[in-house]
Amino acid sequence: MSMLNLCLTRVGLSAKAAARVHSGRSSATAFRHFSVRPVTPNVRSMSTGTHPSLTLISTSHAPAAVGPYTQAIRVGDLLFASGSLGLDPAVGKMVEGGVEAQAEQALKNLKAVIEAGGSELGKVVKTTVFLANMDDFVAVNAIYSKFFGDHKPARSAVQVARLPLNALFEIEAIASLA
Repeated sequence: MSMLNLCLTRVGLSAKAAARVHSGRSSATAFRHFSVRPVTPNVRSMSTGTHPSLTLISTSHAPAAVGPYTQAIRVGDLLFASGSLGLDPAVGKMVEGGVEAQAEQALKNLKAVIEAGGSELGKVVKTTVFLANMDDFVAVNAIYSKFFGDHKPARSAVQVARLPLNALFEIEAIASLA
């Protein structure tokens, strides 16, 4: 079967009908004589607003988002907290003192966002820790462990090539509202 016949049968013509359309013409000529209706995809219009099932969370007790996102979003019985950096919310600058100081401040910022969203540290289900250098894992782990105490949320920790504002530490979390 020629490439033309294959194409014509794929658009719904039988092999016999495709052969009649082709009927000795070159493929280019046959394509000129064959019209295919354009297919209109089933596309939903893009919404530019937040769906009513979602609640945006914002607090002045944590740094404002540094991009087009919110500090956290509540849906159903879950709160999704965006990544928190070691920014001082009073001045909007990264705290000094290296990864330990940044981790401590980022965790304070995360706590403020979680509480503003109606949850608490003991209801944090999962965290993701982003490190600029995995060699900082032990130091960060000690601060993280002290911060959460006996509560042990599920956690992932990864080293990344670079964090926003050249931060050394970032943490995001999912917390229960139930």
